[in-house]
Amino acid sequence: MNFRLSLILLSCLTAGSVAHAESSTATAHADHLLNASHSWNGVTYTPYSTSQPELSMIRLTIPPHTALPWHVHPFPNAGYVLQGTLKIEDRESGKTRTFHQGEAFAESVNDVHRGVSGDVPTVLLLTYAGVEGKPTSIPVDKQKPEY
Repeated sequence: MNFRLSLILLSCLTAGSVAHAESSTATAHADHLLNASHSWNGVTYTPYSTSQPELSMIRLTIPPHTALPWHVHPFPNAGYVLQGTLKIEDRESGKTRTFHQGEAFAESVNDVHRGVSGDVPTVLLLTYAGVEGKPTSIPVDKQKPEY
């Protein structure tokens, strides 16, 4: 009987130490993909609304060889290319820049621009630091919405 009781106690002690080991804390590895005070076209971000903040995250899939409608973003935002390529075109300056899979980019604010996909579908992860109740993308010249 003592042997059986000893075995039960040993099992309880071992189980407790395993559970404790699983809940220990550790630091995580972080790859900082983007820190920006200006957009991809070099324009510095300015202070914006003091209204209620609203964070948004969108997974956007653009078919191959597709140009999105011209649009503006009223708030700072960033993107990450999960698949394919994205060429961003600035309408006023004519500047372009192409981002490839695995690259992050800082979007422009209040500059008319559009994205153009390459030979395969382009998949983006877009994050917006917007304001509650306001759109994250606004079409210009009566074009269709970007999404």
